[in-house]
Formats: sequence, structure tokens, C-alpha cells
Amino acid sequence: MVAHAFNPSSREAEAGGSLVKVTQLQLITSELHFQPDQELVLHISNASLGLHFRRQLLYWFFYDGGYINASAEGVSIRTGLKLSQDPAGRIKVSNVSCEASVSKMDMAFGGTFKGIYNFFSTFITSGMRFLLNQQICPVLHHAGIVLLNSLLDTVPVRSSVDDLVGIDYSLLKDPVVSSGNMDLEFRGTFFPLTDGNWSFFNRAVEPQLEEEERMVYVAFSESFFESAMESYFRAGALQLTLVGDKVPSDLDLLLRATYFGSIVLLSPTVINSPLKLKLQAVSPPRCTIKPSGTTVSVTASLTITLAPPMLPEVELSKMIMEGRLSAKMTLRGKALRTKLDLRRFQIYSNQSALESLALIPLQAPLKTLLQIGVMPMLNERTWRGVQIPLPEGINFVREVVTNHAGFLTVGADLHFAKGLREVIDKNRPATVVDSSVAPPSAVAA
Repeated sequence: MVAHAFNPSSREAEAGGSLVKVTQLQLITSELHFQPDQELVLHISNASLGLHFRRQLLYWFFYDGGYINASAEGVSIRTGLKLSQDPAGRIKVSNVSCEASVSKMDMAFGGTFKGIYNFFSTFITSGMRFLLNQQICPVLHHAGIVLLNSLLDTVPVRSSVDDLVGIDYSLLKDPVVSSGNMDLEFRGTFFPLTDGNWSFFNRAVEPQLEEEERMVYVAFSESFFESAMESYFRAGALQLTLVGDKVPSDLDLLLRATYFGSIVLLSPTVINSPLKLKLQAVSPPRCTIKPSGTTVSVTASLTITLAPPMLPEVELSKMIMEGRLSAKMTLRGKALRTKLDLRRFQIYSNQSALESLALIPLQAPLKTLLQIGVMPMLNERTWRGVQIPLPEGINFVREVVTNHAGFLTVGADLHFAKGLREVIDKNRPATVVDSSVAPPSAVAA
């Protein structure tokens, strides 16, 4: 805590003092709790405070210098932080209410006129106690409106996940505070970076949080994951092309043998052309969350062509592939990570049932291709994870992921990886703009 000393000056006299330093702080009883009407309340009672500062006084030819050690006892502080959303959708401290009092104060003087100060110690101590009562709340108001908001500014609201998509964590409404918890409703949708104004229609049910074993619970609905998959679909990421040597040799031979009747009728310049496989999702994948687990259903088309150099491609076949993947969610630090595993897979032709029967021998090798060539690339991207909005210097610990019908919850405790002072000093505003909310006055003892 830093308070500004009063420095009067004139032709006849000059007085000065150093910044007040807090040498001791003892909290006997402190309680942090929620209070309805969007407030987070901190109540400190029967605390003690030790202060030290030096004094300097020059009056004509007389000079007085020394120090003052003060101790305040019976310090009682009750401060409430009113939380709301700002225009950008970030949580903010919009107002600070405060009541503070000091019941007893002692002072010890040292320096040139120590005896004189001791003689008037009763009057000086009463005056200092009055001034301290008036200074506690303005300091707390500045800490809440300026310093704490600089910490909340580090919470990501709208940021990029990678070079293709971004995520919007803006608040949809002001925080709702009850006697036992505080609820924050985030937008929680992804968007392609090429179309930042695109919005995803949320079809999911509203999650109901009932767990209380952890400090924080975050619920992710099916729409959260579906908006991610549709964003990647719109960004053109859900497609894969294999040409020539990229196609496994065993699969190349099998496909050429399967379509030998079509290939043999082509011109010699095309028969020996490289084989090309193009796998592309035909619609955004869908996510289903049940207590038994999370599944992702995807439908894609596989086009098999011969790609002669400098000539048009010759299509041999086009088939539909349907796959079902299991998804396991884990939380590490601030990142929600996903590991996918291919569970079910089938191929068929949308042209005729006879052609679908002819594709049965290709099902096993194509499934192997997906498991070896496609799934590792998907998991490399999903395992990077997506950041959950938390202030800088705060991480999740003791994470637990639980599946429900239509949503999953991540419960965790909060761990301060950095000191609040370190983070606040790093993000402290260069210039402080006066708040439109006037600092509250203290309640004197």
C-alpha cells in the first residue's frame, strides 16, 4: 500500500515526508464471499498495521528531521466489488463500495525534536488515525478500478486459435451473483478468421451446473465443439489430397486392380499417370455428448482420379465415407485438449447399390489409411488445445472432466502461478484516467 504524503511549502517554511511504507500487516479474520447484486465482498476485521515514514521540516534556520513508526490496531475493512461487462464483453470492476475504520493507533517518534512530538503525541495520534481512516477507502477504490481491472484486461475475449480460426469468449450479460456462487455466461463460439462476422446458431441446451467440489466449473455444450468444426469446415481445412508417392503403395496397387476395367480403356498417356485421392468433408461434423462419452460424426466424399501431367484429371470413382470418432477431453493448464480415435467407418456409393458392393474390399485398406495418415494430423491440431479465458498468472489445477447429456463440465481449482503484484505491475496502465465513479468516503470510527 502506498499513500501520498502532504508537502506544503512557502517562503518561510518547507516540510516534506517520504512515502508511507507498510512494515507489518496481520489479518486476524478475513472473509471473501459472494453477495447478490453482482458483488464480490471482502471483509477484514480486527487487523493490525505497521507503518513507517520519515519527516523533514525546515523553518528559517531551524531544521527538524526524523522518523515516525505507527501501529494501527482494530482495523476493520469491508469492501465490495461490483462486477459487470464492458462494451467489448470483458468482465470489469465497475464500482467499489467501502467502509473502513481504525479503533486504536500508537505512534513512536525519533529525530531532532523527539520530546516535543512525544508531548503532543495524543493530538498527533488522533489526527493520524483520522487521516488513515480517510485514506484506506480511496486506496482500495484505486486498487479495484485501476489495478484489478488491469489484471482483468489480460483475460482473452476474442483471439485467434491458429492461422485458420478464432474464438469469441465475450460475456453475453452481466455476471449473476448469488450467495454461493457467481455465474458467467460466455458466447463461447469459434469463427473463421476470413469471416469474423460469421455467427453460429446455438442449438444446445443450457448446461446446469450442480457440482461444488472444485472452485471453478466450466460447462461446454455441444455447440461449442460444433462451432469449431464448422469454422474449420468453412475455412477449408477439412480436406486432404494425396497424389503419387503420397498414396501408400499397397493401396495404389489395390485401387488400380479394382478399377482395372476402367483404366485399361484409357489412352496409354493416362494409364500410367499418378493416382490422386481427394478426401473432403461434405458437411460440418456433428458432436454428441452423452454421459457415456463424446462422439463426432463426419460424412466425407472420396474422389479417386488419375492425374496425368498437363492433362485434365480422369475420375475413376467417387464414394461416400461415414465415420464416427470418439473424443476424449482433457484440461492441461489453461488449454482444453481433445484426442480423437476412429471407432466406426463405412464406405458406399451414392450411385448404385451394386457399386457399393464392389467397394467392400476397399473398406479395410481405406480405414487403415485414415488411421495412419489422417488421424495423426487431426490429433496434432486438436491436442494443441484451445485456451480457456483466465487472467494472466492463474492456472487450473486438480482438473476433472465430467460428461452429461448435451454438455460436459470441467472442474478445477485455481492456482496463482505468478504473484498478483507481478502481473498488475506488468500490465499497469501508463496513464491513469479518472474514473467516472467517485471514490467512496470512509466511515470514521
